Amino acid sequence: MPIRAIIKFIRKRPDRGGPQENETLSGTPRTTVRSEAAASPLPKARAPKGKKAVVADRGAKDMAKDLAQDEANAAQDKLVAKLTADILTALDDSKAEEIISIDLAGKTAIADTMFIATGRSNTHVGSIADRVLKACKAAGVASPRIEGLPHCDWVLVDAGDVIVHVFRPEVRQFYNLEKMWSSDRPNELQAGGLDAERRLI
Repeated sequence: MPIRAIIKFIRKRPDRGGPQENETLSGTPRTTVRSEAAASPLPKARAPKGKKAVVADRGAKDMAKDLAQDEANAAQDKLVAKLTADILTALDDSKAEEIISIDLAGKTAIADTMFIATGRSNTHVGSIADRVLKACKAAGVASPRIEGLPHCDWVLVDAGDVIVHVFRPEVRQFYNLEKMWSSDRPNELQAGGLDAERRLI
């Protein structure tokens, strides 16, 4: 490089200590290249949801929860209706007498419906209870509880939502559960009255 060019180059520098930041020794401007990472913009942070959006999300979740609960209740009601109908059929098929149904809603939490029936003898009471027990299992009750065997003076079948009492005539008269649990006159089933009781259910 000619001496004049070197002197001219040095004079251009503020500190005269070397080429400027963007110049080479020959005086040619240095090209600055930005990397792609530096050139690309940073991702924007997601703005937090507003109060209305949060309330809307909670409302949707509550609606879904209520819908699921309603479906569960409907399924339970359907199961109880089938259980009640099957027990009533079992009582009728086993020739139980003086069949009475009592609505327990609002009176106790132990069950929704109570059936009271009479068997002519200990053997008949046991036979009725056995038929009712099979009907409960067929309706989907896994482990119905039964008490009063093998004496069969008074047999209790507890199917959860439905309770069935089967008595011998004199035992039923002595305990008189109808009067204890019925605020009004219970729905009595006379001979051939099964269809009427099913309409009540």
